[in-house]
Amino acid sequence: MKIALVHDYLTQRGGAERVFELLCKRYPQADIFTSLYAPQHTINLNQRLVKTTFLQNIPGAIKFFRLIAPLYFPAFRALNLQDYDLIISSSSSFAKSVQKRDGARHICFCHNVTRFLWDTETYLREYKDYKLFAPFINKVFAYMRAVDIKYSQGPDLYIANSHVVSKRIQNIYGKPTIVINFPIDTSKFIFSEKKDEYYLAAARMISYKRLDIIVEAFNWLGWRLLISGNGPEKERLKSKALGNIEFLGHTTDDKRAQLFAHAKSIIVTALEDYGLVPIEANASGTPVIAYGKGGVLDTQIPDKTGVLFSRQTPDSLQNALLRGKAINWDYQQIRNHAVANFSEEKFFRTVEQVVTSTCR
Repeated sequence: MKIALVHDYLTQRGGAERVFELLCKRYPQADIFTSLYAPQHTINLNQRLVKTTFLQNIPGAIKFFRLIAPLYFPAFRALNLQDYDLIISSSSSFAKSVQKRDGARHICFCHNVTRFLWDTETYLREYKDYKLFAPFINKVFAYMRAVDIKYSQGPDLYIANSHVVSKRIQNIYGKPTIVINFPIDTSKFIFSEKKDEYYLAAARMISYKRLDIIVEAFNWLGWRLLISGNGPEKERLKSKALGNIEFLGHTTDDKRAQLFAHAKSIIVTALEDYGLVPIEANASGTPVIAYGKGGVLDTQIPDKTGVLFSRQTPDSLQNALLRGKAINWDYQQIRNHAVANFSEEKFFRTVEQVVTSTCR
Protein backbone atom coordinates (compact mmCIF):
# COMPACT_ATOMS: atom_id res chain seq x y z
CA MET A 1 0.00 0.00 0.00
CA LYS A 2 1.45 3.35 -1.05
CA ILE A 3 0.97 6.06 1.59
CA ALA A 4 1.20 9.85 1.43
CA LEU A 5 1.54 11.92 4.61
CA VAL A 6 0.35 15.54 4.28
CA HIS A 7 0.67 18.43 6.75
CA ASP A 8 -0.54 22.05 6.50
CA TYR A 9 2.91 23.66 6.64
CA LEU A 10 6.20 22.77 8.30
CA THR A 11 7.40 26.24 9.32
CA GLN A 12 7.20 25.90 13.11
CA ARG A 13 7.25 23.31 15.86
CA GLY A 14 3.92 23.23 17.64
CA GLY A 15 1.70 20.44 18.90
CA ALA A 16 0.32 19.59 15.46
CA GLU A 17 3.83 19.30 14.06
CA ARG A 18 4.93 17.02 16.90
CA VAL A 19 2.01 14.68 16.13
CA PHE A 20 2.96 14.71 12.44
CA GLU A 21 6.51 13.82 13.44
CA LEU A 22 5.18 10.68 15.14
CA LEU A 23 3.18 9.76 12.03
CA CYS A 24 6.32 10.14 9.90
CA LYS A 25 8.25 7.84 12.23
CA ARG A 26 5.42 5.30 12.19
CA TYR A 27 5.33 5.20 8.38
CA PRO A 28 9.00 5.46 7.33
CA GLN A 29 8.30 4.45 3.71
CA ALA A 30 5.55 7.02 3.19
CA ASP A 31 6.09 10.12 1.06
CA ILE A 32 5.78 13.47 2.84
CA PHE A 33 3.95 16.51 1.43
CA THR A 34 3.40 20.01 2.78
CA SER A 35 2.80 23.51 1.46
CA LEU A 36 5.93 25.17 2.91
CA TYR A 37 8.99 23.61 4.50
CA ALA A 38 11.58 25.34 6.71
CA PRO A 39 13.69 22.45 8.10
CA GLN A 40 15.61 24.68 10.53
CA HIS A 41 12.40 25.80 12.25
CA THR A 42 10.35 22.63 12.47
CA ILE A 43 10.38 18.93 13.35
CA ASN A 44 13.28 16.60 12.62
CA LEU A 45 12.49 14.43 9.62
CA ASN A 46 15.94 12.78 9.44
CA GLN A 47 16.83 13.83 5.90
CA ARG A 48 13.60 12.46 4.41
CA LEU A 49 12.49 14.09 1.19
CA VAL A 50 9.70 16.60 1.75
CA LYS A 51 7.68 17.56 -1.31
CA THR A 52 6.23 21.07 -1.27
CA THR A 53 3.75 23.14 -3.29
CA PHE A 54 4.32 26.12 -5.57
CA LEU A 55 4.14 28.34 -2.47
CA GLN A 56 7.71 27.29 -1.58
CA ASN A 57 8.96 29.34 -4.54
CA ILE A 58 7.29 32.60 -3.48
CA PRO A 59 9.88 34.98 -1.92
CA GLY A 60 9.11 35.58 1.75
CA ALA A 61 6.37 32.95 1.89
CA ILE A 62 7.95 31.06 4.80
CA LYS A 63 8.45 34.18 6.92
CA PHE A 64 4.99 35.55 6.17
CA PHE A 65 3.17 32.22 5.80
CA ARG A 66 0.02 33.50 7.51
CA LEU A 67 -0.41 36.35 5.01
CA ILE A 68 -0.82 34.06 1.99
CA ALA A 69 -3.82 32.20 3.44
CA PRO A 70 -6.02 32.40 0.28
CA LEU A 71 -3.34 30.55 -1.72
CA TYR A 72 -3.21 27.39 0.38
CA PHE A 73 -6.37 25.74 -0.94
CA PRO A 74 -5.28 25.93 -4.62
CA ALA A 75 -1.76 24.86 -3.61
CA PHE A 76 -2.97 21.67 -1.96
CA ARG A 77 -5.47 20.97 -4.72
CA ALA A 78 -2.60 21.14 -7.22
CA LEU A 79 -0.62 18.35 -5.50
CA ASN A 80 -0.57 15.17 -7.56
CA LEU A 81 -1.43 12.29 -5.20
CA GLN A 82 -2.98 10.00 -7.80
CA ASP A 83 -0.45 7.21 -7.16
CA TYR A 84 -1.35 6.79 -3.48
CA ASP A 85 -3.68 4.21 -1.98
CA LEU A 86 -3.91 5.95 1.40
CA ILE A 87 -3.59 9.63 2.23
CA ILE A 88 -3.10 10.56 5.87
CA SER A 89 -3.45 14.30 6.40
CA SER A 90 -2.57 16.16 9.58
CA SER A 91 -4.59 19.34 9.42
CA SER A 92 -5.96 22.28 11.31
CA SER A 93 -6.65 24.19 8.12
CA PHE A 94 -5.73 23.29 4.53
CA ALA A 95 -4.14 19.83 4.13
CA LYS A 96 -7.53 18.12 4.23
CA SER A 97 -8.29 19.63 0.80
CA VAL A 98 -5.91 17.41 -1.19
CA GLN A 99 -7.39 15.32 -4.01
CA LYS A 100 -7.29 11.53 -4.11
CA ARG A 101 -7.91 9.09 -6.94
CA ASP A 102 -11.00 6.90 -7.14
CA GLY A 103 -10.63 3.93 -4.84
CA ALA A 104 -8.07 5.57 -2.58
CA ARG A 105 -8.78 6.45 1.07
CA HIS A 106 -8.14 9.69 2.93
CA ILE A 107 -7.95 9.78 6.72
CA CYS A 108 -7.65 13.24 8.26
CA PHE A 109 -6.12 13.67 11.72
CA CYS A 110 -7.92 16.92 12.47
CA HIS A 111 -6.43 19.20 15.12
CA ASN A 112 -9.29 21.66 14.65
CA VAL A 113 -11.55 23.23 12.07
CA THR A 114 -9.80 26.12 10.28
CA ARG A 115 -9.61 28.34 13.32
CA PHE A 116 -8.87 31.74 11.79
CA LEU A 117 -11.90 31.30 9.49
CA TRP A 118 -14.39 30.10 12.07
CA ASP A 119 -13.19 32.02 15.14
CA THR A 120 -11.63 35.03 13.43
CA GLU A 121 -12.20 37.56 16.17
CA THR A 122 -10.43 35.46 18.82
CA TYR A 123 -7.59 34.39 16.56
CA LEU A 124 -6.70 37.77 15.03
CA ARG A 125 -7.95 40.39 17.46
CA GLU A 126 -4.49 41.52 18.59
CA TYR A 127 -3.09 41.91 15.06
CA LYS A 128 -3.03 45.60 14.10
CA ASP A 129 -3.16 44.70 10.41
CA TYR A 130 -6.40 42.82 10.97
CA LYS A 131 -8.10 45.82 12.55
CA LEU A 132 -6.90 48.07 9.73
CA PHE A 133 -8.00 45.78 6.89
CA ALA A 134 -10.93 44.03 8.62
CA PRO A 135 -13.62 44.89 6.00
CA PHE A 136 -11.51 43.45 3.17
CA ILE A 137 -10.28 40.47 5.21
CA ASN A 138 -13.80 39.55 6.31
CA LYS A 139 -14.99 39.41 2.69
CA VAL A 140 -12.06 37.16 1.75
CA PHE A 141 -12.69 34.94 4.76
CA ALA A 142 -16.39 34.61 3.91
CA TYR A 143 -15.39 33.20 0.52
CA MET A 144 -12.75 30.97 2.12
CA ARG A 145 -15.28 29.56 4.60
CA ALA A 146 -17.42 28.34 1.69
CA VAL A 147 -14.35 26.76 0.09
CA ASP A 148 -13.33 25.23 3.42
CA ILE A 149 -16.71 23.51 3.80
CA LYS A 150 -16.58 22.27 0.20
CA TYR A 151 -13.14 20.67 0.52
CA SER A 152 -13.84 19.38 4.03
CA GLN A 153 -16.10 16.78 2.42
CA GLY A 154 -13.10 15.05 0.81
CA PRO A 155 -11.69 12.92 3.65
CA ASP A 156 -13.31 9.52 4.16
CA LEU A 157 -12.74 9.67 7.90
CA TYR A 158 -11.97 12.38 10.45
CA ILE A 159 -10.02 11.49 13.57
CA ALA A 160 -10.44 14.25 16.14
CA ASN A 161 -7.94 14.75 18.94
CA SER A 162 -10.60 15.66 21.52
CA HIS A 163 -14.33 15.68 22.06
CA VAL A 164 -14.56 19.46 21.68
CA VAL A 165 -12.89 19.27 18.26
CA SER A 166 -15.14 16.37 17.30
CA LYS A 167 -18.20 18.52 17.98
CA ARG A 168 -16.81 21.38 15.89
CA ILE A 169 -16.13 19.08 12.93
CA GLN A 170 -19.67 17.71 13.10
CA ASN A 171 -21.28 21.15 13.56
CA ILE A 172 -19.32 23.02 10.87
CA TYR A 173 -18.33 20.37 8.33
CA GLY A 174 -21.21 17.96 8.95
CA LYS A 175 -18.82 15.01 9.01
CA PRO A 176 -18.85 12.09 11.46
CA THR A 177 -15.70 11.65 13.53
CA ILE A 178 -14.03 9.30 15.92
CA VAL A 179 -12.00 10.61 18.87
CA ILE A 180 -8.49 9.33 19.49
CA ASN A 181 -6.48 11.40 21.95
CA PHE A 182 -3.20 12.24 20.25
CA PRO A 183 -0.02 10.99 21.96
CA ILE A 184 3.36 12.35 22.96
CA ASP A 185 6.78 10.72 22.82
CA THR A 186 7.08 10.05 26.55
CA SER A 187 10.76 9.11 26.15
CA LYS A 188 11.59 12.75 25.39
CA PHE A 189 10.53 13.92 28.85
CA ILE A 190 12.45 13.62 32.09
CA PHE A 191 10.71 12.59 35.28
CA SER A 192 11.72 14.44 38.42
CA GLU A 193 10.23 14.68 41.89
CA LYS A 194 12.52 17.63 42.64
CA LYS A 195 10.76 20.85 41.72
CA ASP A 196 12.51 24.21 41.65
CA GLU A 197 11.04 27.55 42.67
CA TYR A 198 9.64 28.61 39.31
CA TYR A 199 6.51 28.23 37.22
CA LEU A 200 6.58 27.78 33.46
CA ALA A 201 4.47 28.80 30.47
CA ALA A 202 5.43 27.29 27.11
CA ALA A 203 3.47 28.58 24.11
CA ARG A 204 3.61 30.52 20.88
CA MET A 205 3.13 34.17 21.72
CA ILE A 206 -0.12 34.82 19.86
CA SER A 207 -3.25 36.38 21.23
CA TYR A 208 -5.50 33.37 21.78
CA LYS A 209 -2.88 31.74 24.03
CA ARG A 210 -3.80 34.46 26.59
CA LEU A 211 -0.30 34.82 28.01
CA ASP A 212 -1.34 38.33 29.08
CA ILE A 213 -3.42 36.70 31.84
CA ILE A 214 -0.36 34.84 33.13
CA VAL A 215 1.83 37.96 33.10
CA GLU A 216 -0.75 39.97 35.02
CA ALA A 217 -1.32 37.22 37.59
CA PHE A 218 2.40 36.76 38.27
CA ASN A 219 2.98 40.51 38.41
CA TRP A 220 0.56 40.50 41.34
CA LEU A 221 1.86 37.31 43.01
CA GLY A 222 5.54 38.13 42.59
CA TRP A 223 6.42 34.45 42.06
CA ARG A 224 9.12 33.49 39.59
CA LEU A 225 7.77 32.76 36.11
CA LEU A 226 9.63 31.56 33.02
CA ILE A 227 8.02 31.90 29.58
CA SER A 228 9.42 29.98 26.61
CA GLY A 229 8.40 30.63 23.02
CA ASN A 230 8.30 33.41 20.46
CA GLY A 231 5.63 35.22 18.49
CA PRO A 232 4.12 38.59 17.58
CA GLU A 233 2.91 39.22 21.15
CA LYS A 234 6.38 38.97 22.71
CA GLU A 235 7.33 42.65 22.92
CA ARG A 236 3.91 43.69 24.19
CA LEU A 237 4.06 41.06 26.93
CA LYS A 238 7.62 41.99 27.91
CA SER A 239 6.60 45.63 28.25
CA LYS A 240 3.99 44.63 30.87
CA ALA A 241 6.08 42.13 32.83
CA LEU A 242 7.84 42.87 36.13
CA GLY A 243 11.26 41.61 37.19
CA ASN A 244 10.04 38.22 38.46
CA ILE A 245 9.13 37.19 34.89
CA GLU A 246 11.80 35.97 32.45
CA PHE A 247 11.33 35.46 28.70
CA LEU A 248 13.43 32.59 27.37
CA GLY A 249 12.62 32.76 23.66
CA HIS A 250 13.08 29.55 21.70
CA THR A 251 14.40 26.60 23.74
CA THR A 252 15.92 23.36 22.49
CA ASP A 253 14.11 20.08 23.10
CA ASP A 254 16.66 19.10 25.76
CA LYS A 255 16.34 22.41 27.59
CA ARG A 256 12.56 22.25 27.29
CA ALA A 257 12.51 18.79 28.88
CA GLN A 258 14.61 20.07 31.80
CA LEU A 259 12.32 23.05 32.29
CA PHE A 260 9.21 20.85 32.29
CA ALA A 261 10.72 18.37 34.75
CA HIS A 262 11.69 20.91 37.41
CA ALA A 263 8.87 23.46 37.23
CA LYS A 264 6.45 23.61 40.15
CA SER A 265 3.61 23.74 37.61
CA ILE A 266 3.03 24.41 33.91
CA ILE A 267 0.53 27.21 33.21
CA VAL A 268 -1.97 27.02 30.31
CA THR A 269 -4.50 29.83 29.91
CA ALA A 270 -5.66 29.25 26.32
CA LEU A 271 -8.86 27.53 25.29
CA GLU A 272 -6.99 24.68 23.63
CA ASP A 273 -8.61 22.41 21.09
CA TYR A 274 -6.56 19.58 22.59
CA GLY A 275 -3.17 20.73 23.85
CA LEU A 276 -0.05 18.58 24.15
CA VAL A 277 1.65 20.82 26.72
CA PRO A 278 -0.47 19.56 29.67
CA ILE A 279 0.31 15.95 28.74
CA GLU A 280 4.00 16.73 28.31
CA ALA A 281 3.98 18.35 31.74
CA ASN A 282 2.36 15.28 33.26
CA ALA A 283 4.92 13.01 31.54
CA SER A 284 7.55 15.03 33.43
CA GLY A 285 5.72 14.43 36.71
CA THR A 286 4.63 18.08 36.77
CA PRO A 287 1.09 19.27 37.54
CA VAL A 288 -0.79 21.69 35.29
CA ILE A 289 -2.68 24.86 36.11
CA ALA A 290 -5.05 25.19 33.16
CA TYR A 291 -8.17 26.93 31.92
CA GLY A 292 -10.78 24.25 32.40
CA LYS A 293 -12.44 24.09 29.00
CA GLY A 294 -11.61 22.40 25.72
CA GLY A 295 -9.04 19.67 25.35
CA VAL A 296 -7.82 19.61 28.96
CA LEU A 297 -11.12 17.98 29.89
CA ASP A 298 -9.91 14.95 27.88
CA THR A 299 -6.46 14.86 29.47
CA GLN A 300 -6.53 16.11 33.06
CA ILE A 301 -7.86 14.77 36.36
CA PRO A 302 -8.74 17.72 38.62
CA ASP A 303 -6.58 17.91 41.76
CA LYS A 304 -4.72 14.74 40.73
CA THR A 305 -2.78 15.86 37.63
CA GLY A 306 -3.61 19.55 37.73
CA VAL A 307 -5.90 22.38 38.82
CA LEU A 308 -8.52 23.72 36.42
CA PHE A 309 -9.90 27.26 36.67
CA SER A 310 -13.19 28.46 35.25
CA ARG A 311 -12.59 31.97 33.83
CA GLN A 312 -9.84 33.45 31.64
CA THR A 313 -8.99 36.19 34.13
CA PRO A 314 -5.93 36.92 36.30
CA ASP A 315 -8.04 36.52 39.47
CA SER A 316 -9.26 33.07 38.48
CA LEU A 317 -5.71 32.00 37.60
CA GLN A 318 -4.34 33.38 40.87
CA ASN A 319 -6.88 31.38 42.87
CA ALA A 320 -5.94 28.21 40.97
CA LEU A 321 -2.24 28.83 41.59
CA LEU A 322 -2.86 29.23 45.31
CA ARG A 323 -4.92 26.02 45.35
CA GLY A 324 -2.18 24.19 43.48
CA LYS A 325 0.47 25.43 45.89
CA ALA A 326 -1.48 23.88 48.79
CA ILE A 327 -1.80 20.40 47.21
CA ASN A 328 0.66 17.67 48.16
CA TRP A 329 1.18 16.36 44.63
CA ASP A 330 2.00 12.73 43.88
CA TYR A 331 4.48 13.32 41.05
CA GLN A 332 4.86 9.63 40.21
CA GLN A 333 1.09 9.26 39.87
CA ILE A 334 1.05 12.25 37.52
CA ARG A 335 3.74 10.63 35.36
CA ASN A 336 1.93 7.27 35.37
CA HIS A 337 -1.26 8.94 34.14
CA ALA A 338 0.49 10.35 31.07
CA VAL A 339 2.34 7.14 30.21
CA ALA A 340 -0.74 4.93 30.59
CA ASN A 341 -3.11 7.08 28.57
CA PHE A 342 -1.10 9.06 26.02
CA SER A 343 1.73 6.82 24.87
CA GLU A 344 2.57 6.21 21.22
CA GLU A 345 1.97 2.49 21.72
CA LYS A 346 -1.63 2.97 22.83
CA PHE A 347 -2.29 5.58 20.14
CA PHE A 348 -0.96 3.58 17.20
CA ARG A 349 -2.63 0.37 18.36
CA THR A 350 -5.95 2.16 17.92
CA VAL A 351 -4.86 3.94 14.72
CA GLU A 352 -3.83 0.71 13.02
CA GLN A 353 -7.26 -0.77 13.73
CA VAL A 354 -8.90 2.31 12.20
CA VAL A 355 -6.61 2.31 9.14
CA THR A 356 -7.23 -1.38 8.53
CA SER A 357 -10.99 -0.93 8.84
CA THR A 358 -11.05 2.16 6.59
CA CYS A 359 -8.87 0.66 3.85
CA ARG A 360 -10.84 -2.57 3.88
